[in-house]
Amino acid sequence: MCLIVFAWQPQGAMPLRLAANRDEFYARPSAALSEWQEAPGVFAGRDLQAGGTWLGITAEGRFAALTNIRDPGQKIGPRSRGELTADYLRGQSPPEAYLQEVAKQAHHYAGFNLLLGELDQLWYLNSQEGRPRRLEPGIYGLCNAGLDTPWPKLLRAREALRERLANPHREALLQLLGDARQPPEHLLPQTGVGLETERLLSSIFITSATYGTRASTVLQLARDGHWQISERTFGPQGVQQGEVHLQRPTS
Repeated sequence: MCLIVFAWQPQGAMPLRLAANRDEFYARPSAALSEWQEAPGVFAGRDLQAGGTWLGITAEGRFAALTNIRDPGQKIGPRSRGELTADYLRGQSPPEAYLQEVAKQAHHYAGFNLLLGELDQLWYLNSQEGRPRRLEPGIYGLCNAGLDTPWPKLLRAREALRERLANPHREALLQLLGDARQPPEHLLPQTGVGLETERLLSSIFITSATYGTRASTVLQLARDGHWQISERTFGPQGVQQGEVHLQRPTS
C-alpha cells in the first residue's frame, strides 16, 4: 500500500472513511479482497508471494493498513512487512499493545508505516520513529514517508477526501484514487530514486508496463460496527481487472 487518506471521527456516526491505493510490480502474485479460508472473519487482499496483506478488516471491525517507506539506502529486513497487518487481523491484541511489540521487532523489516484500529481507537507507527501514537480526530494522509508528509500526491488526495466527506459514496472515493495527474517537476520529492522514477511515482494512481497501482480500496466503518469495503484491481497500464464489494456479514 503506497497511499492512504482517511477521516477519523470516533465520536461520529462513521468513525472511519478510508481510501487507499496499493502500488506494486504487476508480476508479484496477489489475490483480490475476500474472506481468508484459514482465518474466518478476516477480509483482505493477499500477497501470494509472502502471504501477508496491505489492508484488511475483521468481522468485528478491527482494521489494519500498511505502507512502505521509500528509502533506497535502507537495510532490507528478512521478514515481510505484510505479516504485520495479517497478524493483527488474525489476533486479538489491542492496537497499542500490538504496536509496542512491533516496535521492538521493527529491525526485522524494511521501513514501514502501520495503521491499526478498532471502533473507538486508531493507532499509528512509523518504524523509523519507533514510537506508537494514538491519533486524534482529523483527516490524515499517509504515503511512503511519515504521516502527513506534504508530498503533492498526498496533499491532493487528502484534499479530495475532505471535499467528498459531505457525500462520501463509494464511487466518489474510488474516483479520487484514480487521479493519474502528475505534479510539476519542481514539486517532486527527492527520495533518492532518480527523477524518472520520482515522476512515475508522483501521481495518486500510477500506471506503467511493469509497476503501478494494483488495487484501489475504500473502507467505511460505522459506529454500530457495520462496515463496507470495496476494491478495484488493475493490471499493466492501469487496465481494470476486477471489482469486489463486501460488507460486514450478518450473524
